[in-house]
Amino acid sequence: MIETRLLHQFIAVAEELHFNRAAQRLHMSQPPLSQAIRRLEQGIGAPLFERTNRSVSLTLAGADFLASARKVLRLLDESVEQTRRVAQGIEGHLNLTFINIAPYEALLGALQRFRCAFPSVSFTMQEATTQEQVDALEQGRSDLGIMRPPGRTAPGLRFAPLLREPVLVALPATHRLARRKTIALAALQDDPFVSSPRHLGQGFHDQLVQLCEAAGFMPRITQQARQLQTLVGLVAGGFGVALLPASLAQNGRKDVVFRPIQVNAPEALRHVELLMAWSERTPCAIRDRLIDEMRAAMTSAPAIETI
Repeated sequence: MIETRLLHQFIAVAEELHFNRAAQRLHMSQPPLSQAIRRLEQGIGAPLFERTNRSVSLTLAGADFLASARKVLRLLDESVEQTRRVAQGIEGHLNLTFINIAPYEALLGALQRFRCAFPSVSFTMQEATTQEQVDALEQGRSDLGIMRPPGRTAPGLRFAPLLREPVLVALPATHRLARRKTIALAALQDDPFVSSPRHLGQGFHDQLVQLCEAAGFMPRITQQARQLQTLVGLVAGGFGVALLPASLAQNGRKDVVFRPIQVNAPEALRHVELLMAWSERTPCAIRDRLIDEMRAAMTSAPAIETI
């Protein structure tokens, strides 16, 4: 293996075509420089310089090696600088997974500001359920996830709240209770419910079941869908009612109404969180910068209120 020090010494001699001047440029004496060039030629197996008592010139092999040596050092410098920028959190690549974040303007604004501030950071973005995101984080396929509470411990993962919003009930606009301003959850005990499958979001699913249990019944879930926004469509189609985060009420549909629920349950159970999650096992300065940006944005964002 050729040391970069030898490359710098070779380039100095090739540019000066004079061993004494090259040695002065390198702040060393001439004999060790001559010995270093001989070691380099022996390692390569070809003479790099033609030497006479009066002149030094490059051989054809030496001229070719000069171009290669300059390229190697330039690439090395660029790699070091890129690594430094990645370590500083101003360059690199992030794999971001998320549930539907379209309703959260402050969060989308934070992502936009981050991209403008750090244009050298590229993204791979993939929508995924909460459980899919937990799996991706644990397997190193995601750097940062935006999700609902997963409902199970995940060793090595760190969770931080972004916001908390009320749980509302979504009803078809033609539902018998649609004209009421608030809905007693117990009044829906005979209605079919639509929900996301438990294995794709255990925490949120169990929370909604617990709300119904607090109202005195177990929900009769007749249809399921992966994404919460799809559940809104199922409600509109008359397949059932759904308990959903208040942010889903911002879709502007006329065929679905969202109402606050009345239920004797703890405050924490009547609200649902949006979380950030990442692996503590993998340091990443770029990710940490994005986390700070999103935290700041959501801290100052207006609360999502009950309609």
